[in-house]
Amino acid sequence: MPALPLTIVAVLEPFAVLFTRPSWAHAQVLVIGTLLAQGPRTVTAALRAMGLSGERRFERDHRVLNRARWSGLRGAQILLGLLLALLPAGVPIVMAVDETLERRFGPRIRAKGVYRDAVRSSRGKVVTCLGVEWLVMALLVPVPWSQRVWALPFLTLLMPSEQADTAAGRRHRTTVEWTLVMVRLVARWRGRRPWMLIGDGRYACIRLGWECLTHQATLISRLRLDARLFAKPEPVPPGRRGRKPQTGARLAKLASRVEEARTQGEVVTVPWYRGQRKTLRVLSGIALWHTPGITPLPIRWVLVVDPEGRLPAQAFFTTALTLTPARVIELFVWRWSLEVTFEETRRHLGVETQRQWSELAIARTTPVLMALFSLVCLMVHRWRAHWPTLARSSAWYLKPEATFSDCLALVRRRIWSESYFDTSAGAQDPVQISPQRLERLLDQRAATA
Repeated sequence: MPALPLTIVAVLEPFAVLFTRPSWAHAQVLVIGTLLAQGPRTVTAALRAMGLSGERRFERDHRVLNRARWSGLRGAQILLGLLLALLPAGVPIVMAVDETLERRFGPRIRAKGVYRDAVRSSRGKVVTCLGVEWLVMALLVPVPWSQRVWALPFLTLLMPSEQADTAAGRRHRTTVEWTLVMVRLVARWRGRRPWMLIGDGRYACIRLGWECLTHQATLISRLRLDARLFAKPEPVPPGRRGRKPQTGARLAKLASRVEEARTQGEVVTVPWYRGQRKTLRVLSGIALWHTPGITPLPIRWVLVVDPEGRLPAQAFFTTALTLTPARVIELFVWRWSLEVTFEETRRHLGVETQRQWSELAIARTTPVLMALFSLVCLMVHRWRAHWPTLARSSAWYLKPEATFSDCLALVRRRIWSESYFDTSAGAQDPVQISPQRLERLLDQRAATA
Protein backbone atom coordinates (compact mmCIF):
# COMPACT_ATOMS: atom_id res chain seq x y z
CA MET A 1 0.00 0.00 0.00
CA PRO A 2 1.40 3.44 -0.89
CA ALA A 3 2.27 5.94 1.83
CA LEU A 4 -0.71 7.97 3.01
CA PRO A 5 -0.84 11.70 3.88
CA LEU A 6 0.02 12.30 7.52
CA THR A 7 -3.36 13.87 8.24
CA ILE A 8 -5.14 10.70 7.08
CA VAL A 9 -2.74 8.49 9.03
CA ALA A 10 -3.43 10.56 12.16
CA VAL A 11 -7.18 9.94 11.82
CA LEU A 12 -6.82 6.19 11.28
CA GLU A 13 -4.02 5.50 13.75
CA PRO A 14 -6.20 5.46 16.93
CA PHE A 15 -8.02 2.39 15.55
CA ALA A 16 -4.83 0.33 15.20
CA VAL A 17 -5.25 -0.96 18.77
CA LEU A 18 -8.29 -2.96 17.62
CA PHE A 19 -6.28 -5.22 15.29
CA THR A 20 -3.19 -7.36 15.15
CA ARG A 21 -0.42 -5.96 12.99
CA PRO A 22 -1.22 -8.14 9.91
CA SER A 23 -4.97 -7.48 10.20
CA TRP A 24 -4.36 -3.72 10.57
CA ALA A 25 -2.43 -3.64 7.31
CA HIS A 26 -5.33 -5.31 5.47
CA ALA A 27 -7.89 -3.13 7.26
CA GLN A 28 -6.17 0.02 6.00
CA VAL A 29 -6.24 -1.35 2.47
CA LEU A 30 -10.00 -1.90 2.73
CA VAL A 31 -10.66 1.54 4.22
CA ILE A 32 -8.62 3.50 1.67
CA GLY A 33 -9.80 1.30 -1.19
CA THR A 34 -13.43 1.88 -0.19
CA LEU A 35 -12.87 5.64 -0.19
CA LEU A 36 -11.27 5.53 -3.64
CA ALA A 37 -13.69 3.05 -5.21
CA GLN A 38 -16.74 4.12 -7.17
CA GLY A 39 -19.88 2.05 -7.53
CA PRO A 40 -20.43 -1.07 -5.38
CA ARG A 41 -18.32 -1.18 -2.22
CA THR A 42 -17.21 -4.78 -2.20
CA VAL A 43 -13.88 -6.12 -0.98
CA THR A 44 -12.80 -6.80 -4.55
CA ALA A 45 -13.74 -3.24 -5.59
CA ALA A 46 -11.53 -1.90 -2.79
CA LEU A 47 -8.64 -4.10 -3.92
CA ARG A 48 -9.01 -2.93 -7.53
CA ALA A 49 -9.01 0.70 -6.41
CA MET A 50 -5.74 0.05 -4.58
CA GLY A 51 -4.17 -1.58 -7.64
CA LEU A 52 -4.23 -5.06 -6.11
CA SER A 53 -6.19 -6.87 -8.81
CA GLY A 54 -3.35 -9.41 -9.08
CA GLU A 55 -3.22 -10.16 -5.36
CA ARG A 56 -3.53 -13.96 -5.07
CA ARG A 57 -4.10 -14.05 -1.31
CA PHE A 58 -7.19 -11.84 -1.49
CA GLU A 59 -8.94 -14.00 1.10
CA ARG A 60 -6.83 -12.29 3.77
CA ASP A 61 -8.73 -9.07 3.15
CA HIS A 62 -12.08 -10.87 3.40
CA ARG A 63 -11.01 -12.28 6.77
CA VAL A 64 -10.82 -8.79 8.25
CA LEU A 65 -14.62 -8.71 8.10
CA ASN A 66 -15.70 -12.33 8.43
CA ARG A 67 -13.14 -13.84 10.80
CA ALA A 68 -10.65 -11.45 12.39
CA ARG A 69 -11.07 -10.66 16.08
CA TRP A 70 -11.77 -6.99 16.67
CA SER A 71 -14.46 -5.14 18.59
CA GLY A 72 -16.82 -2.83 16.75
CA LEU A 73 -18.05 -1.39 20.07
CA ARG A 74 -14.51 -0.47 21.05
CA GLY A 75 -14.10 1.18 17.66
CA ALA A 76 -17.32 3.15 18.23
CA GLN A 77 -15.97 4.37 21.56
CA ILE A 78 -12.74 5.56 19.92
CA LEU A 79 -14.65 7.27 17.12
CA LEU A 80 -16.92 9.07 19.58
CA GLY A 81 -13.88 10.43 21.39
CA LEU A 82 -12.46 11.79 18.11
CA LEU A 83 -15.77 13.39 17.14
CA LEU A 84 -16.28 15.06 20.51
CA ALA A 85 -13.01 16.90 19.93
CA LEU A 86 -14.67 18.69 16.99
CA LEU A 87 -17.26 20.40 19.19
CA PRO A 88 -16.40 24.04 19.93
CA ALA A 89 -16.23 25.09 23.55
CA GLY A 90 -19.64 25.72 25.05
CA VAL A 91 -21.58 23.76 22.40
CA PRO A 92 -23.86 21.14 24.03
CA ILE A 93 -23.40 17.47 23.24
CA VAL A 94 -26.41 16.51 21.13
CA MET A 95 -26.92 13.07 19.59
CA ALA A 96 -29.57 11.77 17.23
CA VAL A 97 -30.84 8.22 16.93
CA ASP A 98 -32.82 6.67 14.10
CA GLU A 99 -33.25 3.40 12.27
CA THR A 100 -32.51 2.83 8.61
CA LEU A 101 -33.37 -0.02 6.27
CA GLU A 102 -30.75 -1.70 4.12
CA ARG A 103 -32.47 -3.47 1.24
CA ARG A 104 -30.92 -6.95 1.13
CA PHE A 105 -32.25 -10.35 0.17
CA GLY A 106 -30.86 -13.84 -0.07
CA PRO A 107 -31.25 -17.14 1.77
CA ARG A 108 -27.95 -16.71 3.67
CA ILE A 109 -28.90 -13.38 5.23
CA ARG A 110 -30.61 -14.62 8.37
CA ALA A 111 -31.21 -11.25 10.05
CA LYS A 112 -33.43 -9.99 7.27
CA GLY A 113 -37.13 -9.32 7.55
CA VAL A 114 -40.04 -7.62 5.81
CA TYR A 115 -40.19 -3.93 6.67
CA ARG A 116 -42.01 -0.83 5.54
CA ASP A 117 -39.87 1.06 3.05
CA ALA A 118 -40.12 4.64 4.29
CA VAL A 119 -38.46 6.06 1.16
CA ARG A 120 -40.85 4.45 -1.33
CA SER A 121 -43.99 4.60 0.82
CA SER A 122 -46.43 7.48 1.01
CA ARG A 123 -49.43 8.36 3.14
CA GLY A 124 -51.77 6.55 0.80
CA LYS A 125 -49.54 3.63 -0.15
CA VAL A 126 -47.35 1.37 1.95
CA VAL A 127 -44.42 -0.36 0.23
CA THR A 128 -42.66 -3.24 1.96
CA CYS A 129 -39.40 -4.92 1.07
CA LEU A 130 -36.90 -7.47 2.33
CA GLY A 131 -33.99 -5.97 4.17
CA VAL A 132 -31.85 -5.60 7.26
CA GLU A 133 -32.67 -2.91 9.82
CA TRP A 134 -29.97 -0.88 11.55
CA LEU A 135 -30.09 1.46 14.52
CA VAL A 136 -27.69 4.40 14.17
CA MET A 137 -26.60 6.94 16.75
CA ALA A 138 -24.78 10.03 15.51
CA LEU A 139 -23.21 13.10 17.07
CA LEU A 140 -24.62 16.41 15.78
CA VAL A 141 -21.63 18.62 14.99
CA PRO A 142 -21.52 22.16 13.53
CA VAL A 143 -18.96 21.93 10.72
CA PRO A 144 -17.15 25.04 9.42
CA TRP A 145 -17.92 24.37 5.75
CA SER A 146 -21.72 24.22 6.16
CA GLN A 147 -24.41 26.32 7.84
CA ARG A 148 -26.30 23.32 9.20
CA VAL A 149 -25.13 20.79 11.75
CA TRP A 150 -23.97 17.45 10.38
CA ALA A 151 -24.90 14.09 11.88
CA LEU A 152 -21.71 12.04 12.20
CA PRO A 153 -22.47 8.35 12.96
CA PHE A 154 -20.33 6.58 15.50
CA LEU A 155 -22.45 3.62 16.68
CA THR A 156 -24.48 1.31 14.42
CA LEU A 157 -26.21 -1.84 15.68
CA LEU A 158 -27.91 -4.60 13.72
CA MET A 159 -31.52 -5.22 14.74
CA PRO A 160 -32.51 -8.73 13.62
CA SER A 161 -36.13 -9.18 12.65
CA GLU A 162 -38.59 -10.94 14.92
CA GLN A 163 -38.68 -13.90 12.55
CA ALA A 164 -34.88 -14.17 12.65
CA ASP A 165 -34.78 -14.03 16.44
CA THR A 166 -37.51 -16.66 16.71
CA ALA A 167 -35.66 -18.96 14.32
CA ALA A 168 -32.43 -18.50 16.29
CA GLY A 169 -34.13 -19.03 19.66
CA ARG A 170 -33.34 -15.51 20.87
CA ARG A 171 -35.56 -13.04 22.68
CA HIS A 172 -36.57 -10.35 20.24
CA ARG A 173 -35.60 -6.79 21.12
CA THR A 174 -37.66 -3.86 19.93
CA THR A 175 -36.20 -0.62 18.60
CA VAL A 176 -36.66 1.05 21.98
CA GLU A 177 -34.88 -1.81 23.74
CA TRP A 178 -31.92 -1.51 21.37
CA THR A 179 -31.93 2.25 22.04
CA LEU A 180 -31.72 1.54 25.76
CA VAL A 181 -28.58 -0.49 25.05
CA MET A 182 -27.10 2.44 23.13
CA VAL A 183 -27.89 4.91 25.92
CA ARG A 184 -26.15 2.68 28.47
CA LEU A 185 -23.10 2.29 26.23
CA VAL A 186 -22.77 6.03 25.63
CA ALA A 187 -23.26 6.74 29.33
CA ARG A 188 -20.49 4.26 30.15
CA TRP A 189 -18.14 5.87 27.61
CA ARG A 190 -18.95 9.45 28.61
CA GLY A 191 -19.17 9.07 32.37
CA ARG A 192 -21.63 11.38 34.14
CA ARG A 193 -21.36 14.33 31.75
CA PRO A 194 -24.74 15.62 30.47
CA TRP A 195 -25.84 15.15 26.86
CA MET A 196 -29.00 15.21 24.75
CA LEU A 197 -30.68 12.51 22.68
CA ILE A 198 -33.11 13.35 19.86
CA GLY A 199 -35.40 10.86 18.13
CA ASP A 200 -38.62 10.83 16.16
CA GLY A 201 -41.99 9.55 17.38
CA ARG A 202 -40.77 5.96 17.49
CA TYR A 203 -38.63 6.88 20.50
CA ALA A 204 -41.39 8.63 22.44
CA CYS A 205 -41.29 6.18 25.33
CA ILE A 206 -41.55 6.75 29.07
CA ARG A 207 -39.09 3.95 29.76
CA LEU A 208 -36.52 5.53 27.47
CA GLY A 209 -37.10 8.90 29.14
CA TRP A 210 -36.35 7.45 32.57
CA GLU A 211 -33.25 5.71 31.22
CA CYS A 212 -31.96 9.01 29.85
CA LEU A 213 -32.59 10.80 33.15
CA THR A 214 -30.75 8.04 34.99
CA HIS A 215 -27.66 8.60 32.83
CA GLN A 216 -27.65 12.42 32.90
CA ALA A 217 -29.17 12.67 29.42
CA THR A 218 -32.07 14.69 28.04
CA LEU A 219 -34.59 13.07 25.68
CA ILE A 220 -36.37 15.12 23.00
CA SER A 221 -38.96 13.50 20.77
CA ARG A 222 -42.45 13.78 19.35
CA LEU A 223 -45.51 13.40 21.55
CA ARG A 224 -48.89 12.01 20.58
CA LEU A 225 -51.73 14.49 20.72
CA ASP A 226 -53.73 11.98 22.77
CA ALA A 227 -50.98 11.31 25.34
CA ARG A 228 -52.12 10.82 28.95
CA LEU A 229 -50.93 13.92 30.79
CA PHE A 230 -51.52 14.62 34.47
CA ALA A 231 -50.82 17.41 36.93
CA LYS A 232 -48.53 16.94 39.90
CA PRO A 233 -50.16 15.17 42.84
CA GLU A 234 -51.40 17.23 45.75
CA PRO A 235 -49.38 17.06 48.99
CA VAL A 236 -50.41 14.16 51.21
CA PRO A 237 -51.85 15.26 54.59
CA PRO A 238 -49.71 14.25 57.58
CA GLY A 239 -50.69 10.94 59.10
CA ARG A 240 -52.65 9.74 56.10
CA ARG A 241 -52.15 6.05 55.47
CA GLY A 242 -51.98 4.24 52.18
CA ARG A 243 -50.00 4.58 49.00
CA LYS A 244 -49.10 8.08 47.92
CA PRO A 245 -50.68 9.15 44.63
CA GLN A 246 -48.29 9.34 41.68
CA THR A 247 -50.36 11.79 39.65
CA GLY A 248 -52.80 14.58 40.18
CA ALA A 249 -55.79 15.60 38.09
CA ARG A 250 -55.82 14.50 34.47
CA LEU A 251 -55.12 17.28 32.00
CA ALA A 252 -56.93 17.91 28.76
CA LYS A 253 -55.52 16.13 25.72
CA LEU A 254 -53.33 18.22 23.46
CA ALA A 255 -55.62 17.48 20.53
CA SER A 256 -58.33 19.52 22.24
CA ARG A 257 -55.99 22.48 22.76
CA VAL A 258 -54.99 23.04 19.14
CA GLU A 259 -57.38 25.96 18.73
CA GLU A 260 -56.11 27.47 21.95
CA ALA A 261 -52.55 27.26 20.62
CA ARG A 262 -53.63 28.82 17.32
CA THR A 263 -55.28 31.83 18.97
CA GLN A 264 -53.41 32.28 22.26
CA GLY A 265 -50.09 30.55 21.67
CA GLU A 266 -46.78 32.35 21.90
CA VAL A 267 -45.33 33.47 18.57
CA VAL A 268 -41.77 32.20 18.06
CA THR A 269 -39.43 32.25 15.07
CA VAL A 270 -37.11 29.25 14.92
CA PRO A 271 -34.46 27.93 12.50
CA TRP A 272 -36.22 25.61 10.07
CA TYR A 273 -35.34 23.13 7.39
CA ARG A 274 -33.23 24.15 4.34
CA GLY A 275 -31.66 26.99 6.28
CA GLN A 276 -34.91 28.95 6.49
CA ARG A 277 -36.64 30.48 9.50
CA LYS A 278 -40.21 29.62 10.41
CA THR A 279 -42.76 31.53 12.48
CA LEU A 280 -44.93 29.28 14.65
CA ARG A 281 -47.39 29.52 17.52
CA VAL A 282 -46.57 27.34 20.50
CA LEU A 283 -48.31 26.34 23.70
CA SER A 284 -46.19 24.71 26.38
CA GLY A 285 -46.43 23.39 29.91
CA ILE A 286 -45.05 20.90 32.43
CA ALA A 287 -46.94 17.69 33.17
CA LEU A 288 -46.56 14.06 34.16
CA TRP A 289 -46.74 11.62 31.24
CA HIS A 290 -48.33 8.44 32.49
CA THR A 291 -48.79 4.94 31.15
CA PRO A 292 -50.28 2.23 33.40
CA GLY A 293 -47.60 0.16 35.08
CA ILE A 294 -44.77 2.73 34.69
CA THR A 295 -43.79 5.57 36.99
CA PRO A 296 -45.03 8.87 35.49
CA LEU A 297 -42.35 10.83 33.65
CA PRO A 298 -42.08 14.61 34.22
CA ILE A 299 -41.87 16.35 30.84
CA ARG A 300 -42.23 19.70 29.19
CA TRP A 301 -44.69 19.38 26.34
CA VAL A 302 -44.73 21.77 23.39
CA LEU A 303 -47.77 22.05 21.12
CA VAL A 304 -46.88 23.62 17.75
CA VAL A 305 -49.31 25.17 15.27
CA ASP A 306 -48.47 26.70 11.90
CA PRO A 307 -50.21 30.11 11.55
CA GLU A 308 -50.21 29.70 7.76
CA GLY A 309 -52.04 26.39 8.06
CA ARG A 310 -49.60 24.50 5.83
CA LEU A 311 -48.43 22.09 8.54
CA PRO A 312 -50.61 19.94 10.79
CA ALA A 313 -50.53 20.54 14.52
CA GLN A 314 -47.85 18.49 16.24
CA ALA A 315 -46.42 18.11 19.70
CA PHE A 316 -42.97 17.50 21.15
CA PHE A 317 -41.63 16.82 24.61
CA THR A 318 -38.39 16.99 26.53
CA THR A 319 -37.27 15.63 29.88
CA ALA A 320 -35.36 18.89 30.51
CA LEU A 321 -38.08 21.01 32.13
CA THR A 322 -36.07 24.24 31.83
CA LEU A 323 -35.69 24.15 28.04
CA THR A 324 -37.66 26.84 26.21
CA PRO A 325 -40.22 25.75 23.57
CA ALA A 326 -38.24 27.46 20.80
CA ARG A 327 -35.08 25.57 21.78
CA VAL A 328 -36.95 22.24 21.80
CA ILE A 329 -38.19 22.85 18.25
CA GLU A 330 -34.75 23.97 17.08
CA LEU A 331 -33.06 20.86 18.47
CA PHE A 332 -35.66 18.56 16.97
CA VAL A 333 -35.11 20.13 13.54
CA TRP A 334 -31.43 19.17 13.89
CA ARG A 335 -32.51 15.52 13.80
CA TRP A 336 -33.13 15.76 10.04
CA SER A 337 -29.37 15.86 9.47
CA LEU A 338 -29.29 12.14 10.26
CA GLU A 339 -31.71 11.47 7.39
CA VAL A 340 -29.34 13.41 5.12
CA THR A 341 -26.46 11.25 6.34
CA PHE A 342 -28.37 8.08 5.45
CA GLU A 343 -28.92 9.34 1.92
CA GLU A 344 -25.28 10.42 1.53
CA THR A 345 -23.94 7.05 2.67
CA ARG A 346 -26.13 5.28 0.14
CA ARG A 347 -25.20 7.61 -2.69
CA HIS A 348 -21.48 8.06 -2.06
CA LEU A 349 -20.28 5.23 0.22
CA GLY A 350 -22.13 2.32 -1.30
CA VAL A 351 -24.44 1.25 1.51
CA GLU A 352 -26.71 -1.52 0.10
CA THR A 353 -24.08 -2.48 -2.52
CA GLN A 354 -21.90 -4.71 -0.33
CA ARG A 355 -22.20 -8.45 -0.93
CA GLN A 356 -21.13 -10.23 2.26
CA TRP A 357 -22.94 -13.44 3.22
CA SER A 358 -21.18 -14.22 6.50
CA GLU A 359 -23.21 -13.16 9.54
CA LEU A 360 -20.18 -11.54 11.15
CA ALA A 361 -19.26 -9.69 7.94
CA ILE A 362 -22.83 -8.43 7.54
CA ALA A 363 -22.84 -7.15 11.13
CA ARG A 364 -19.54 -5.31 10.53
CA THR A 365 -19.65 -3.93 6.99
CA THR A 366 -22.52 -1.43 7.26
CA PRO A 367 -21.29 0.01 10.60
CA VAL A 368 -17.87 0.52 9.00
CA LEU A 369 -19.40 2.33 6.01
CA MET A 370 -21.39 4.54 8.38
CA ALA A 371 -18.22 5.27 10.36
CA LEU A 372 -16.40 6.17 7.12
CA PHE A 373 -18.77 9.12 6.75
CA SER A 374 -17.49 10.48 10.05
CA LEU A 375 -13.86 9.64 9.27
CA VAL A 376 -14.03 11.63 6.02
CA CYS A 377 -15.35 14.64 7.93
CA LEU A 378 -12.58 14.23 10.50
CA MET A 379 -9.99 14.32 7.72
CA VAL A 380 -11.49 17.38 6.04
CA HIS A 381 -11.73 19.17 9.39
CA ARG A 382 -7.92 19.08 9.60
CA TRP A 383 -7.47 20.74 6.21
CA ARG A 384 -8.46 24.27 7.18
CA ALA A 385 -6.93 25.82 4.04
CA HIS A 386 -9.42 23.97 1.79
CA TRP A 387 -12.64 25.05 3.55
CA PRO A 388 -13.29 28.24 1.50
CA THR A 389 -13.03 26.37 -1.83
CA LEU A 390 -14.50 23.03 -0.73
CA ALA A 391 -17.82 23.44 -2.60
CA ARG A 392 -17.37 22.29 -6.22
CA SER A 393 -19.43 24.88 -8.14
CA SER A 394 -19.83 25.39 -11.87
CA ALA A 395 -21.12 28.08 -14.20
CA TRP A 396 -24.56 26.45 -14.38
CA TYR A 397 -24.76 25.31 -10.74
CA LEU A 398 -23.63 27.67 -8.00
CA LYS A 399 -23.28 25.56 -4.89
CA PRO A 400 -24.00 27.68 -1.80
CA GLU A 401 -22.10 25.37 0.58
CA ALA A 402 -20.14 22.13 0.54
CA THR A 403 -21.77 18.72 0.79
CA PHE A 404 -20.37 15.30 1.62
CA SER A 405 -19.54 14.65 -2.03
CA ASP A 406 -17.15 17.62 -1.90
CA CYS A 407 -15.54 16.29 1.27
CA LEU A 408 -15.06 12.84 -0.25
CA ALA A 409 -13.63 14.34 -3.45
CA LEU A 410 -11.09 16.30 -1.41
CA VAL A 411 -10.00 13.18 0.49
CA ARG A 412 -9.54 11.29 -2.78
CA ARG A 413 -7.50 14.10 -4.28
CA ARG A 414 -5.21 14.23 -1.26
CA ILE A 415 -4.65 10.47 -1.35
CA TRP A 416 -3.86 10.47 -5.07
CA SER A 417 -1.77 13.65 -5.15
CA GLU A 418 0.36 12.77 -2.12
CA SER A 419 0.60 9.02 -2.63
CA TYR A 420 0.76 8.46 -6.37
CA PHE A 421 2.33 11.61 -7.83
CA ASP A 422 5.23 12.10 -5.41
CA THR A 423 7.84 10.03 -7.30
CA SER A 424 9.22 10.21 -10.81
CA ALA A 425 9.12 7.45 -13.39
CA GLY A 426 11.78 4.78 -13.14
CA ALA A 427 13.00 2.89 -16.15
CA GLN A 428 10.56 4.44 -18.62
CA ASP A 429 10.63 7.99 -19.86
CA PRO A 430 8.28 10.34 -18.01
CA VAL A 431 5.01 11.26 -19.72
CA GLN A 432 4.54 14.98 -20.17
CA ILE A 433 1.16 16.33 -19.04
CA SER A 434 0.16 19.92 -18.52
CA PRO A 435 -0.94 21.10 -15.07
CA GLN A 436 -4.36 22.02 -16.48
CA ARG A 437 -4.97 18.52 -17.83
CA LEU A 438 -3.68 16.91 -14.65
CA GLU A 439 -6.02 19.09 -12.60
CA ARG A 440 -8.96 18.17 -14.85
CA LEU A 441 -8.11 14.45 -14.56
CA LEU A 442 -7.92 14.59 -10.79
CA ASP A 443 -11.15 16.55 -10.60
CA GLN A 444 -13.06 14.01 -12.69
CA ARG A 445 -11.61 11.00 -10.86
CA ALA A 446 -12.22 12.50 -7.44
CA ALA A 447 -15.82 13.45 -8.18
CA THR A 448 -18.29 11.02 -6.66
CA ALA A 449 -20.96 9.31 -8.74
